[in-house]
Amino acid sequence: MAATAGLAPGLSRKLKKVLECRTDSPDLVSSLNALSSFYDDNTAQSRRNLRSTIEKRALEINNEFLTAAETAQIALDRVEEEVNALADCCDKIAAALSSSAATTGEIISTTERLKQELEVTTQRQEIVSCFLRDYQLSNEEIKALREDELNENFFEALAHVQEIHSNCKLLLRTHHQRAGLELMDMMAVYQEGAYERLCRWVQAECRNLGDTDNAEVSDLLKTAVRCLKERPVLFKYCAEEVGNLRHNALFRRFISALTRGGPGGMPRPIEVHAHDPLRYVGDMLGWLHQALASERELVHALFDVDAADNKSYANQRSGISENNSIKTAEPDFTFVLDRIFEGVCRPFKVRVEQVLQSQPSLIISYKLTNTLEFYSYTISDLLGRDTALCNTLWMLKDAAQKTFFDILKTRGEKLLRYPPPIAVDLSPPPAVREGVSLTLEIIDTYNSMMVPASGKKTDFDPVLSALLDPIIKMCEQAAEGHKSRSGGHLSRRSRSSFDSSQLSSVDALLTSSHTSPQSNETPAKIFIINCLCAIQQPLLRHEVATGYAENIGSMIENHVNILVEKEVDGLLQRCGLSDKMNIFRSLETDSALSGREETSPTTLSECLKTFFGLVLGSESSLPEFEKMQVPKLRSDACVGVAKTLAEAYEVIYRAVTDPKNGYPDPKSLARHPPDQIRTILGI
Repeated sequence: MAATAGLAPGLSRKLKKVLECRTDSPDLVSSLNALSSFYDDNTAQSRRNLRSTIEKRALEINNEFLTAAETAQIALDRVEEEVNALADCCDKIAAALSSSAATTGEIISTTERLKQELEVTTQRQEIVSCFLRDYQLSNEEIKALREDELNENFFEALAHVQEIHSNCKLLLRTHHQRAGLELMDMMAVYQEGAYERLCRWVQAECRNLGDTDNAEVSDLLKTAVRCLKERPVLFKYCAEEVGNLRHNALFRRFISALTRGGPGGMPRPIEVHAHDPLRYVGDMLGWLHQALASERELVHALFDVDAADNKSYANQRSGISENNSIKTAEPDFTFVLDRIFEGVCRPFKVRVEQVLQSQPSLIISYKLTNTLEFYSYTISDLLGRDTALCNTLWMLKDAAQKTFFDILKTRGEKLLRYPPPIAVDLSPPPAVREGVSLTLEIIDTYNSMMVPASGKKTDFDPVLSALLDPIIKMCEQAAEGHKSRSGGHLSRRSRSSFDSSQLSSVDALLTSSHTSPQSNETPAKIFIINCLCAIQQPLLRHEVATGYAENIGSMIENHVNILVEKEVDGLLQRCGLSDKMNIFRSLETDSALSGREETSPTTLSECLKTFFGLVLGSESSLPEFEKMQVPKLRSDACVGVAKTLAEAYEVIYRAVTDPKNGYPDPKSLARHPPDQIRTILGI
């Protein structure tokens, strides 16, 4: 520090700077490395000349740089010359452009004006093209409508005509009314000519359909018929043409099926089975039903409009709605089918009437009625009720039904004209069994008959009435005749408990009862009951005859009640009590019964002795109705007689034991109380 203190201030600062410099800095290290490359001798002289050495080194480096950059400098000079030349050219071009701008301004304005005119012309061209498309026909479409063969192009052109005709209506609402009218007139000419041509083509195609049995309808013909629907007159004319042609063809096929049969004789002619009425009529009806199915399919394919087809076609034409086209399809469809089958009505009707006039049996006539009724409903569902064939079927069904009931009426009149005699055992006559057997057969036929979906089975009660009412009346007439010819008798059983005097009096009463008019009704009533039971019991197994069987049950119950009443009245008459019962039952008596002659103790004693003899005797005195064939009814009738007798005795017992009637010894007259009588009678 003392050494450095004596140095000059400037040198001192440099030395201080050198001492403070960091020897490990990158710049210092790089400088030293560069210095070492050319500083070889580290002598005092070299250190003194270090600055000049470094400056010489820098000068050499600069000279080397200038030498190396001389080539680039020359190149840059050439580039500068070229740039100057380009600048001169640009100036000349700018001068030329500025001079030509004045001359091209008019051309540019003309170009803009022509461009605007081109846009207007293009818009007008598009408008004209749209107008020609919407209001004019092309040459190809006109040719398709007038000259070319009928194909899809024809219908597309016709649809375009209809579209143009509809578009003209819009023109009439604007100030272009004259143009709209002229275009409508022009389109009307095209349209009418096209429809006339279409009608002639459809007629020709329909004639081909009439010549074949199993005709197929092409898609082109379907489209043509749908188009004709817009001209109702032409459409109806074509529909009538189809109906007439298929009418004749179906008539020929029906006659051929009746007389000649199929190809090669198979199937055989229908009239081969004319001896079998049921099969004969059934084969004709089956043929008509099958023919109706095929003809319906043909006409449906030709005239009916499906929803999808109608919708797609409605998009091609205006003014005809989908609903209208659908509504017009069904009446035409029915009209054509009615016309087609109108021809077969007469030959079919004549043959069925011949069958009905040949006097078929009762079962055959009933089966014919059911068959005709089934096909009447079935064909009505397919063809319609108000058609010629359906009217014929319903008329023939009524005729067959009338034949059936006429046979029943004749049979019933014959039974009533010659009623059979009553057998000794009061059993039903053979006519009852035959009638019941016939009824059961007809019931089986009724249960097995086919019923169409839209129909229902007819009421069977009129048939049962027509079958069984005459038989019941015949039995009633036979019973009336039996009553008029002979008298009945009551069965008697032994009465061992009677004494001789009582037995003689009872026998006298029994002998007199043989001539009683009331007892003559007993066999007749039993006969009628047996007949009704023979009719009722088989009917109970069949549901369709339940109502009629219940009515017969009411009749049987009524006859049994009458029989019981008559038998009880006869027994009371034999005892002498019949006339006195009204007195005993009357509550409005002014005097005691014992004081009256007909109810005096002596008279009443004899009557009650006879009554007890009938009830308590060993001889068969009470009726047992042995000839009644149904055990339950026989038991019910016997019980009914016993109950009625017990009730009658109870009335007499109360009157006798009543003190006001003045009987001196009531127990000697009415020896048995009512309970004992009921027990004895088995109630």
